[in-house]
Amino acid sequence: MLLKAGTSRVFSQQLFTDQIDLAATEVDRIYVKGLQYLTASQTESGNWGDRPYGMEPGVVGLALVSILAHGDDPNHGPYALTIERGIDFILGEQNSETGYIGRTMYNHGFATLALGEAYGAVIDDRIGPALESAIELILTSQANNPKNAWRYSPESTDADTTVSGAQMVALFAARNAGLSVPQEAIEKGVAYFQSCQSTDGGFGYTSSSGPNGPRTAIGCLVLALAKKKETAQFQSAFNFLKKASKSSSYYHYFLYYGSQAFFHASPEEWNAWNRENIQELKQSQNPDGSWDGQFGSAFSTATSLLSLALNYRFLPIYER
Repeated sequence: MLLKAGTSRVFSQQLFTDQIDLAATEVDRIYVKGLQYLTASQTESGNWGDRPYGMEPGVVGLALVSILAHGDDPNHGPYALTIERGIDFILGEQNSETGYIGRTMYNHGFATLALGEAYGAVIDDRIGPALESAIELILTSQANNPKNAWRYSPESTDADTTVSGAQMVALFAARNAGLSVPQEAIEKGVAYFQSCQSTDGGFGYTSSSGPNGPRTAIGCLVLALAKKKETAQFQSAFNFLKKASKSSSYYHYFLYYGSQAFFHASPEEWNAWNRENIQELKQSQNPDGSWDGQFGSAFSTATSLLSLALNYRFLPIYER
């Protein structure tokens, strides 16, 4: 069995904002407004109605993580029903025989991440076995992949850094939650990322060619979570990331991964990133609390909130 004894969490909403231009109460105002949008727009089925992405378990997973990251009691707090519905939806999308969640490994990775962050915090006996089954699928998929990584389906024999990033973050979250994740799986995943790093430090899609900001942010985060921040690979990647433009077509992916990469790089780098990000998100937030983006309001809102969630540092994966 992969599961170990879970530990209960103490819920708080302390802000760790340092030397920013907005008061902590203003950061929380922005965040709560986004949470209120997610709560108000969630369907009774537990997903979000902005087709097609809001109806996918991966987006539901990211939305749940953004809610859990605020630190409210997930069982009795103001977002308890939203969390309950989201968990019900994800579990309903999981194949009971294989553990596969949704129709792509993107969905599976982000939904598994949500289960990992919910385990030990949300009172639901179904989460542990579902998380274990989901992680076993990730590990089996990697073991059967010639590149020791992942792509669109569990049976894929090729790989890319974006899908692989979602699986790696899920593995780290599961390890933080108390599951026994083999170190060999982590090292093989890191080795795949290193094979996709270009000479200028950036990360490509399926190889080292064509690096860009969002994929480099993913690579930086994977190296940081694997405790390789002191390596030349991380430093080179972060130098590339600092020069990368946010004006990518994958802007909200950049926000989600980039915020974590800057957070892990150093307090000074994070403070500068955080200050700018808060100002940008304050200006671009819609009156109803949402943010617009190419993958729909649920995804854009969840990832925008997650880029702010380092100001709370409640979730284990959001710790240095």
